[in-house]
Amino acid sequence: MNGNFTYHNPTRLHFGENAMESLAGELAGYGPVVMLCYGGGSIKRNGIYDQVVAALESAGKTIVEDGGVMPNPTLEKLLDGAAKAKANNVDLILAVGGGSTIDYAKAVSVSAWCEEAPWQKYFTRFEEPSCRIIPVGSVLTMAGTGSEMNGGSVITNHAANLKVGKVFGPAVFPKFSILNPRFTFTVPRRQMVSGIYDVMSHIMEQYFSGTDDNTSDHIAEGLMRSLVVSSRAAVENPGDYEARSNIMWTATWALNTLIAMGKTTDWEVHMLGQAVSALTDATHGMTLAAVSLPYYRLIKPHGLGKFARFAKNVWGIAAEGKSDDRLADEGLAALEAWMREIGVAMNISELGATEAMIPDLVKATFRLDGGYKRLTEEEVAEIFRQSL
Repeated sequence: MNGNFTYHNPTRLHFGENAMESLAGELAGYGPVVMLCYGGGSIKRNGIYDQVVAALESAGKTIVEDGGVMPNPTLEKLLDGAAKAKANNVDLILAVGGGSTIDYAKAVSVSAWCEEAPWQKYFTRFEEPSCRIIPVGSVLTMAGTGSEMNGGSVITNHAANLKVGKVFGPAVFPKFSILNPRFTFTVPRRQMVSGIYDVMSHIMEQYFSGTDDNTSDHIAEGLMRSLVVSSRAAVENPGDYEARSNIMWTATWALNTLIAMGKTTDWEVHMLGQAVSALTDATHGMTLAAVSLPYYRLIKPHGLGKFARFAKNVWGIAAEGKSDDRLADEGLAALEAWMREIGVAMNISELGATEAMIPDLVKATFRLDGGYKRLTEEEVAEIFRQSL
């Protein structure tokens, strides 16, 4: 392990089919007013909403409803939610849903009492909050983002054609998260698959950086192998509890900051994918899938040893008699075959992007330094062309 680091994750997880039984105990630690955040209403149709409301009412909480959180939460929605939280002097924000809802709840938690414009403070200058932070708890209904155990929050500003992520410190992490794998069974197949690829992308973003032999990379390889096995079982039978529970657990550990320790980490695929989402409002995991292969094939020569290791240790490709370059190509071919097998988007055209959008996509893409190569603007444009 290279470098020095401090690891701290304050989120308490309750996992399993009986995880909701722990919600009452968690609610007891907070004041009487709870803002209930959720998405388009699916939790009302599948009964999860009723379970949560029953727990809140049993705990004597006053519920402030904040539904309608969209898959790519907007700045307008954030500002509305922050105003509502402040007006009601909310004691706890309870996010019920997937990563977008939890991301949104975190953004509201630091914006309600913020004395400046939240977009500029958090998503332009990337500062930490200096105001009162409203605690957040979550009930997870979709596995993918890992937002249930990290400080990440991604907000879309359509006026600026930007989708920007801010990673807050531990003070903004959810205080607790309820993870019942059966709650993810209600997610449509496309959303399940999108979440699966999001998990894989999170791991690869951290794995494809650095050259030392570190524990984090060995953990990452195990997580990726587990995800491949479980994803195949879940695609074959979405009701396979073991597969879905393994995916849910892998998603949490993929992005709770553990495997980033001792790493620089990349995140350029997310910058490319978020640019696509900013202009098309496409599903997050699908945008990552659509840009991944052109990006990794471009940077492969700059991290050749790791790409060869990826082929051997994740996909089980025999190395005997092969150059690292050939191994790396076979590893990326195995990744592509798996992506097609589970059914993710393979190009940005099917997500609504066009060649005419490329200049705006380039402008919307943050270019980072943590991976094997910092991209030029021309390379970003070429990746988007190859992704069409």
